[in-house]
Amino acid sequence: MRLDKLLADMNIGTRSEVKQYIKRGNITVDGNCNVSAGQHVDPKTQTICCFGKELHYQKYVYYMFYKPIGCVTARTDGSHKTVMDYIKENRRDLSPVGRLDLDTEGLLFITNDGALSHNLLSPAKHVGKVYEAKIRGLVTREDIEAFRRGVDIGDDTLTKPAELTIQKADEISTVRIVITEGRYHQIKRMFAAVGKQVVFLKRTAMGSLTLDPLLAPGEYRELTKQETDALKGREDTDVR
Repeated sequence: MRLDKLLADMNIGTRSEVKQYIKRGNITVDGNCNVSAGQHVDPKTQTICCFGKELHYQKYVYYMFYKPIGCVTARTDGSHKTVMDYIKENRRDLSPVGRLDLDTEGLLFITNDGALSHNLLSPAKHVGKVYEAKIRGLVTREDIEAFRRGVDIGDDTLTKPAELTIQKADEISTVRIVITEGRYHQIKRMFAAVGKQVVFLKRTAMGSLTLDPLLAPGEYRELTKQETDALKGREDTDVR
């Protein structure tokens, strides 16, 4: 990897800024400050220091983030705080996998592994996404059957079959939903199609990855090796 790209990816500065650091001798490779922005380096085998501090580089990183309500699933936004504002790691190549609405909380997976992101989001992979919801209105067995068949939410096709489980049926019902798509406002539109309203929505799982109960809204942590291996090995497995 080019030295300037490595430094920019690690959020040391912009390409132009890191080139200035290199010219001033603030960057060393194996103790040598006579380096160039375009030279190729191997962070696995070489010691790269910035202002005397050694940099530790990983090609791919994986984070579980508990998205709070009121936070936008984007890299930048002019009106709201974004999920990336919470991530303090020195990486510019990180992105959330999929999205959650502004008023939805819960699990977001954040990584720079593009191939894994594609597999998790591909409709052909049927990756299950699990949500807990509170619904204004009495959820019934008829709703369960409607979700299982697919619901007309105004798109060209019905939604794919979804698994709806009633945990409490009341004026405000508590339910669990598993979907394998990610259409715009999908769950809200599905319940609206059966005459009900979502008043609270939280994603608790995506594929094999389950939201850590120790995380509070706005907190994140790096995935364990077991969690990463499970995502890579079983990204086409539905959550049940």
